[in-house]
Amino acid sequence: MDMNKSCSPEIGQENFADRLNNLIDEKKNPSIIGLDPAIENLPSCIIEKYKLSDKPDTSCCSMEKIFHAAAEAVFEFNKNIIDATCDIVPAVKLQIAYYEELGAEGIAAFKETASYAKSKGLIVIGDVKRNDIGNTCKAYSNAYIGRTDIFGIKTPLFDLDAVTVNSYLGYEGVAPFIDDCAKYAKGIFILVKTSNPGSEDFQGLTTEKGKNYFVMGQLVAEWGKELTGKSKYSSVGAVVGATYPEEAAILRQNMKEAIFLVPGYGAQGGTADDVAECFNPDGLGALINSSRGIIFAYKKYKDEKNYSKYAREESLIMKDSISKALIKKGIYRW
Repeated sequence: MDMNKSCSPEIGQENFADRLNNLIDEKKNPSIIGLDPAIENLPSCIIEKYKLSDKPDTSCCSMEKIFHAAAEAVFEFNKNIIDATCDIVPAVKLQIAYYEELGAEGIAAFKETASYAKSKGLIVIGDVKRNDIGNTCKAYSNAYIGRTDIFGIKTPLFDLDAVTVNSYLGYEGVAPFIDDCAKYAKGIFILVKTSNPGSEDFQGLTTEKGKNYFVMGQLVAEWGKELTGKSKYSSVGAVVGATYPEEAAILRQNMKEAIFLVPGYGAQGGTADDVAECFNPDGLGALINSSRGIIFAYKKYKDEKNYSKYAREESLIMKDSISKALIKKGIYRW
């Protein structure tokens, strides 16, 4: 980071890590919900409400109407999930792929969902995994957490609280995001050890400095030092998968100030005991995400009409499971 740049956010803005940790403490819950509304998995009561016909016309105008209807279905689904769980979780994570596949209408649903979640007092994380260098990287950051200069007026677009960032291009690919974190009190989570099995192909390779994921973890810790808040955590965090608890424990020992965004819990096989390795002894430092296991919990109960009810129940079960795993580990924060 350019040491000559100010790392203090604009007046009245609270450090992202502090804001997140305060919400976690308020709700006594470090678990969050991933809003990944794959259209084929939405409950039939939503699909039937918005589906235009069984055999839609595939002309250009008709397809625009279909995408619009699909985006409306996604937003209604998301809204009901948020309403059912906003008093339980501190944050939601939106995987942009499920919105991008619906085109411009899907992006509108992404923005509308983010705005609605923020109106409910939730922190919104965009799982966008953006990365590039120079002005291209800056444009990505402007769109998601910063400001776009339009005719001399700096305007927020998505105005998310945080995003995920791919660090393959090195510091140049994250610097604009870090600058905007400092300026606008936002956060980023840099990919370090992801939850997919194929992550070992590169992240698990051994170098003279250690495993690639370990080297990346050290870089993330260094990049985030200047953005540490009152809670002693940095707004520059790391994505660390629940499916690699041993690696998570190693990273935790060497990244004391980083908040881990932890995917892979539940449907991908990660357990509460696994994710307990991602926490610091103070009970903070990790944000555990579950997507399919929460939002599509209705499938387990075979009751589509009450999908939001089951999302709430599974959120409470997840919260309780993580709490018990932390107590088992000797961590008593709440």
